[in-house]
Amino acid sequence: QVQLVESGGGLVQAGGSLRLSCAASGSISSFNAMGWYRQAPGNQRELVADIMIGLTTNYADSVKGRFAISRDNAKNTMYLQMNSLKPEDTAVYYCRARRILRGNPYDYWGQGTQVTVSS
Repeated sequence: QVQLVESGGGLVQAGGSLRLSCAASGSISSFNAMGWYRQAPGNQRELVADIMIGLTTNYADSVKGRFAISRDNAKNTMYLQMNSLKPEDTAVYYCRARRILRGNPYDYWGQGTQVTVSS
């Protein structure tokens, strides 16, 4: 069973930066995709960014040009660099890892890390 642990959240003023990390208990090189999601109070969990095994990335329109996702297979860690933060970025951020076996997706989630952006 893979465990994912997020870190790096906190309180930051608008315009500031944070870097989130998602550390896996085992190798991440076999994950077909990894991603960051967020959930604000009263809202559904939404995709922020994801990165495929071939390093193709995808971003939500709301974060394009401000956030950057990356993965370091040697460190078994995924990152989310968040710049020019806005109050609307406030949410709990979760990492997800997906492995596809015999055509079936298997998802693993972290416990989340709080990001709060003050105006």
